[in-house]
Amino acid sequence: MDLHLKIWFIVSLIPLVANLQHSVHATPEVPCLFIFGDSLADNGNNNYLSTIAKANYQPYGIDFSDGPTGRFCNGRTMSDIIGQRLGFDHFIPPFATARGRDILMGVNYASGGGGIRDETGMQLGARISMNQQLLHHRITISRIALLLGSRRAATNYLSKCIYLVGMGSNDYINNYLLPQYYPTSSLYTPDQYATILIRQYSQQLRTLHKVGGYKIVTMGLGLIGCTPAEIAIYGTNGSTCVDTINNDVQLFNVKLKSLVDDLNNDMTDAKFTYVNVSGITSGGTFTAGLTVTNVPCCIVSSSTGLCVPNRVPCSNRSTYAFYDAFHSTESVNEFVAARAYNAQTTFDAYPIDIHGLAGL
Repeated sequence: MDLHLKIWFIVSLIPLVANLQHSVHATPEVPCLFIFGDSLADNGNNNYLSTIAKANYQPYGIDFSDGPTGRFCNGRTMSDIIGQRLGFDHFIPPFATARGRDILMGVNYASGGGGIRDETGMQLGARISMNQQLLHHRITISRIALLLGSRRAATNYLSKCIYLVGMGSNDYINNYLLPQYYPTSSLYTPDQYATILIRQYSQQLRTLHKVGGYKIVTMGLGLIGCTPAEIAIYGTNGSTCVDTINNDVQLFNVKLKSLVDDLNNDMTDAKFTYVNVSGITSGGTFTAGLTVTNVPCCIVSSSTGLCVPNRVPCSNRSTYAFYDAFHSTESVNEFVAARAYNAQTTFDAYPIDIHGLAGL
């Protein structure tokens, strides 16, 4: 072979080898990822609902490859990033549009405004509660059984998947903290309310296990009292955040961590884990790269706390903790997702991180 031809042939192989190596490394650690949650994970389900809780317009998605998709963020959500870290080449599709064999990689059921309680978020309009998301998952299971040829094949396949569940924020923001719409704050003390939420959440997580979930990640609630919306309503009394709200939410988190222990003891064939979102976002390491932590990056509506359509957001988005009055920026999502996937200590994820869970 001519020398120049040999060189051309070898050089032409380099991109092919690189692509092959990339495809090998991109093999997901688990066959599929199912996502249950609210606006922190919604990637388009609310686009098709009659609700004011929508994010399918600019400036949402300004840093996302596909632009505005329904994600309540400037870029990727925590769920998106966790999916990427698990090795998925594509983002998990929303239930509203997932079709055909795409559902074999998983489905995202999350809905802005949805909560553990069915009434949560009703003042926003239509939303998909945790109970409804579980019903949607049953539909997905039936579809997977048809694709794989039997219910047994589907059960075996689904047992290897990771189930990422993040619920409860709206049960405070769009329920307990809105006495003009909901009676819960007058009916229950913060501890009683947290107990009631955990009791119902326990049943929902047990239902998820019953229909085939064996590797289940529960995301703890973040520091709701630090959101620009709650700070604007309640004030901070000289503190950085609304401490009373954070204290109430922490009651839920403590009970959720205990619930994970109970579930692991009761269902030895499964593994539940807890991600300490509020703890991860409390340390100095977290705030090191963030210079603006109490106001939103985009211009927000005073009535919804969401970005006003087509207004130019801040340019230095990587230094902001919040994109709108409720939802974190991609920078924050990346930080939390990294620690959830690969915990620095059991303080971040208990009793195991997502990477460890995937390997079981």
